[in-house]
Amino acid sequence: MSTPFTVRPRPRPGVAGAPTETVDAAGPALATAPVPAVLERPSAAWVPQRGAAASAASAAAEARPAPIAPARERHPALVPFAAYLDDPAVTDLFVNGAAGLFVDRGAGAIAAREWRATEEEVRDLAVSLIGCGGRHIDDAAPCVDVRLEGGIRVHAVLPPVAPAGTAISIRVPRLTDPSLDDLRRTGMFDDTVRRTLDDAIARRSNLLVTGAAGAGKTTLLAALLGEAPAHERIVTIEDVAELRIAHPHHVRLEARQPNLEGAGGIGLARLVREALRMRPDRLVVGECRGDEVRELLSALNTGHDGGAGTVHANGLHDVPARLEALGALAGLDDRALARQVASAIDLVLHVERGADGVRRIAAIGRPLVDDGGRLDMASLDGGGS
Repeated sequence: MSTPFTVRPRPRPGVAGAPTETVDAAGPALATAPVPAVLERPSAAWVPQRGAAASAASAAAEARPAPIAPARERHPALVPFAAYLDDPAVTDLFVNGAAGLFVDRGAGAIAAREWRATEEEVRDLAVSLIGCGGRHIDDAAPCVDVRLEGGIRVHAVLPPVAPAGTAISIRVPRLTDPSLDDLRRTGMFDDTVRRTLDDAIARRSNLLVTGAAGAGKTTLLAALLGEAPAHERIVTIEDVAELRIAHPHHVRLEARQPNLEGAGGIGLARLVREALRMRPDRLVVGECRGDEVRELLSALNTGHDGGAGTVHANGLHDVPARLEALGALAGLDDRALARQVASAIDLVLHVERGADGVRRIAAIGRPLVDDGGRLDMASLDGGGS
């Protein structure tokens, strides 16, 4: 039987203390956590507080709205991180086993030395967080990624895959249904780029958003799709559903991991094929990581305009090599891939996260086939801000 977490609300001026709640660490609970609280367990101290790195990102924080998941609506498994989730500068949290918690406020991950937990407690926390997202993590499935309510994304890895101890990564979205106006205010692009983006949506251009992890690909894509006309039907396919789109007709499909017997898994490639039967006006793959790139390119080459996808890449001119690698997984040679991409994709938007923590459109390009039949990228004016 698992050891329960005991949740005790932290007193606030003028507010009486709330009763104690007990939450089973082995799985999801339906109870809602009180306002910011301290999670207490024997031999552990969870006393989060703002670190000195907050001042380095204060300018960026002012441009962000309050956290999208108020404390009163959070699941009790998130209670150990309450103070960090209430800090609008925090974008990522990392728990490295018994080594502790690291907090990113836009200036890099800084150790939160006031936060302590044993390896056993971190593992229990990982199990509870993954359970909140409707999945399971154990020795048979030691690496799991889930999305919690409010858009918070949690990834956890158990030993021995993580030899130094259970590793938990939490990505905290700070914009609720972001619009292009919101992103313009945060400095992602200037007025010239904004006109390019508006034109791309109006023309139903097929878009590819590229960048490193955490650069803002999903945020930008969601804002772009939110500008689509209300009568259009948007179908999104994701490994873990992250896209939050302010649009009245958005259908979300999410991949499913296999069960303990290895059956029942549904991957992105199949979901793309299923989505084509749903008559989408805009077909979107949240992130291309494998052979689903073939299905997406095929769809965008057969009359499905206004579609989009994201791909990890270090720079605009690294995109061709990245797509060739994905094409190889799908059985496409370099020449076939080049023709497919050049025909299917109208615009490539590359985003980067600067040292100041601000995410920007760093380059805009258009794919083409070079003289040797390989995929190349032509830079267009207008990137940056």
